[in-house]
Amino acid sequence: MTAISPLTHFVTRWIERLAVATAVVALAVGYALHGAVAAEQVVLRVGDQKGGNRSLLEISGLAKDLPYKIEWLEFPAAAPILEAINAGALDVGYTGDLSFLTVYAAGAPIKAIGGIRSNATTQAILVRGDSPIRSPAELKGKRLAGTRGGWGQFLISATLEQNAIKPDEATFVPLGPVDAKIALIAGSVDGWAVWEPYVSYAELKDGARVVATGEGLTPTIIFIVASDQAIATKRAAVQDLLHRLDKARLWSLDHVDDYARSTAELTRLPEDVLRRAYADQHSSPIVIDDAVVKEIQAAADRATRYGILANTIDVGKAVDRSFTQASGISN
Repeated sequence: MTAISPLTHFVTRWIERLAVATAVVALAVGYALHGAVAAEQVVLRVGDQKGGNRSLLEISGLAKDLPYKIEWLEFPAAAPILEAINAGALDVGYTGDLSFLTVYAAGAPIKAIGGIRSNATTQAILVRGDSPIRSPAELKGKRLAGTRGGWGQFLISATLEQNAIKPDEATFVPLGPVDAKIALIAGSVDGWAVWEPYVSYAELKDGARVVATGEGLTPTIIFIVASDQAIATKRAAVQDLLHRLDKARLWSLDHVDDYARSTAELTRLPEDVLRRAYADQHSSPIVIDDAVVKEIQAAADRATRYGILANTIDVGKAVDRSFTQASGISN
């Protein structure tokens, strides 16, 4: 008998909840249609991580006067967001570039429609504060945790390669952020490849140390992704949401304290952790243009060589450039 993974179980629970929510929305829309009111209301189901995008829209004031309704759903990482979009339970979400490409390569009906670039130093391999490991060269022979098919696995593979460590000279342990954090603290893994705000939390609250970063190794692009169905049937709402997120992201660069405070209130994460994470990331919206596609294509080709992606991917077919071309931003 095939065991059901915790990730699949997690997403299944969300889908069950969404089924109930959808029924309620359908009933409400039915009454509206019966009264000839709000017959064209659009509902966008948006997946969020650590409250980041919801908090950003709200504190920047850009969540006001929406011509559609947003149903926010919180997830701990990109993988369950992508599974939910693939299952038709979400319309829009955001995820690291490689996590997106992994799911796209498996045939998921999704496209990248927008992007955010962060400082590559905010992807890191962490060790415990009392670990004897002081440099990436000392990762040889160690057990290293990270997300399968995403930044975690890629950063581990790229760091090993950069330090002339063969893939079979270290052990990759595929774990999501929550389980990887527990494993690192418990000492069952030697290192953990992860991103913000997990990096700042681990350093500030758990006493972890950074021994390697993604600088020079990873694109560090987060994609805003949407299902093909949402692009086809809710395009105006999706375009408006992306435009608001881009404006809010630019606003956040000069309002880090406000952004951190808002997210802390929403998620109960420590405000000092979020303040440091947001300041270090310095995330800015980007246009998906030829240069970005070329950059992600190079990373995808490396991921194929590392065995993270099963086959070569044409990144140009995985993106819809029209959304950012209409946004008015520039790289």
